[in-house]
Amino acid sequence: MYSNVKRNSEYINRLCDYIHREYQITPTAITPAKRGFYGETWRLDSAEGTNYFLKLVYPDLHKPVYERSFPIIQHLCDHGIDFISRIVKTKDGKLSTQFDGAVLGVFDWIDGENIETDATKIPEYQMLAKVYTVSAHGISAPCEDFSGKIADKFFEQWNASNDGQTLLLFEKNRGKIEHRAERLKKFAEVCRNDTAGFVITHGDAGGNFIANGGKYFIVDWDNPILAPPERDAWVMCCRDWARDAFQNAMRQNGIIYTLRPERLAYYCYEFFIFYLTAFLDVSTQAETIEEYFNHWIEESFRYADEIE
Repeated sequence: MYSNVKRNSEYINRLCDYIHREYQITPTAITPAKRGFYGETWRLDSAEGTNYFLKLVYPDLHKPVYERSFPIIQHLCDHGIDFISRIVKTKDGKLSTQFDGAVLGVFDWIDGENIETDATKIPEYQMLAKVYTVSAHGISAPCEDFSGKIADKFFEQWNASNDGQTLLLFEKNRGKIEHRAERLKKFAEVCRNDTAGFVITHGDAGGNFIANGGKYFIVDWDNPILAPPERDAWVMCCRDWARDAFQNAMRQNGIIYTLRPERLAYYCYEFFIFYLTAFLDVSTQAETIEEYFNHWIEESFRYADEIE
């Protein structure tokens, strides 16, 4: 899901002028870039011969989350993580800025194809394990609290929504939603107050995996938090080979950690509710929601439903 707002030439010219003024970059072309879920994204080509990725986040709910991510991204880059998008600073050395009421970030452009397959999981896990070796000392980062409060937020938004088509689909799947919200609260109680093994996590690395020949990158670090590795591992948690590969990648990087079933279950249910909330935040096609309920990682939920 990308920004559905059609921008006119006046807006684009203002944005390019702003980039020239604040970043001392001379734009020669700017085109929409279909990367990310929230926010407005652009590819910008410059007279200096370098290409850039621009992301603007407008919703008030997501602006502080996005803004908090910049020091963490910079921290990872400073500690040798070279497979993520490097931040381009303003002429005054700022990591991000404000444009038209949005938080604006400028990054190096990374060429490649955004893909996610079983085969991409091995390099994805290897890169995540390298990120986990970077200490969070010296940075201010949000920390997982296993509150499960996203379920309450979702039901509040559901009750307040007037999107008839989405509401109809949600009502059709009410039993599934309520069951998973109840399971989320259960595992929130089980996991709460245990911060052992917390590392810097991405939250959706598989969906932001870029392949360019033999090189791989993980982009869109909009919501990194200190959390257990299960926050990144849960998507493939139902596959024995994937759990083994994830743990092997950590061990190869000196991290001795065994994935915990209760944490995997928590994130299965937490992210299920998170994406439902996202469907209420943005205009989503009915086909996308139908597919989400009927096909999207149902195997992982069958695995999670067996965990006590």
